[in-house]
Amino acid sequence: MDACISGWAMQHGEVVVIEDIDEDERIPHEAYRPTFVRSLVMVPVRQDDPVAAIGAYWAHRHRPAPEVVRALRRIANSAAVAMTNIALVNSLSAALEEAERAKDAVILAMASLAETRDNETANHVRRTQHYLRVLAEGARERGLFAGELDDATLDLLFKSAPLHDIGKVGIPDSILLKPGRLDEDERATMQTHAELGRIAIADAERHLGGSSSFLRLAKEIAHTHHERWDGTGYPRGLAGQDIPLSGRLMAIADVYDALVTKRVYKEAMTHDEAVAVVMGERGRQFDPRLVDVFREIAPRFGEIHARFADGQ
Repeated sequence: MDACISGWAMQHGEVVVIEDIDEDERIPHEAYRPTFVRSLVMVPVRQDDPVAAIGAYWAHRHRPAPEVVRALRRIANSAAVAMTNIALVNSLSAALEEAERAKDAVILAMASLAETRDNETANHVRRTQHYLRVLAEGARERGLFAGELDDATLDLLFKSAPLHDIGKVGIPDSILLKPGRLDEDERATMQTHAELGRIAIADAERHLGGSSSFLRLAKEIAHTHHERWDGTGYPRGLAGQDIPLSGRLMAIADVYDALVTKRVYKEAMTHDEAVAVVMGERGRQFDPRLVDVFREIAPRFGEIHARFADGQ
């Protein structure tokens, strides 16, 4: 701080006005002698806890006019305000990032609660959201749905996907935990989870005083991922492109994972067997264009299943 006059101004929090550096004891003469400087004004940026200094220099003996000092003060004050604002923005950004991480953790916790009631694992949630993302990315890379799959939407799809089965929290344990296949009445009750999921997320929207892109997509996925391309799905019997793209994407992700995962009432299929089943539902259960994308990127589904295998 003593190596130059700016350090002195910062250390003392004072404006320094020097008409002749050779006559001022505050000047470290060895540092300034080789330079052109003969007179100067130095103003600390912030009087309390200065972080920098702003100065003006003259090559000859000079008495700086008061308006020059005032101008430098204004510049220093503006710099101080700018630096404070930058610090506030950085602090706010960090807080927002922390809030976003907390929101993601809550979403995963809620989704995991719904899945574990159905004898599934938290890894099912992670797998399906990764399947959905790579399928959506694959579609976009092939020029499909480009207007619907920008970067922001891909991120929202990934984050909202874990809530696809949140409606299962409203299904009785006697049905969710049944070790065998469901009878007709039980199946009808189970199918209500899609509508229950829509209602739950719609309630969240009302409590928050409005919707958001995240909640809209989460609601779409929860409500429509059991619809079928041929119109024989549930809960509304939507067909073709009347099914939101988010639901069509999740339909493939959810079914693939169910096929390759062991259940109390069935063994797990191999990856190749599951791919064959999905391919066989092209134009029936699934959007044919998305099935074509799935066929090309199916190895990535296998990699995701291995990466987030149950028990890991």
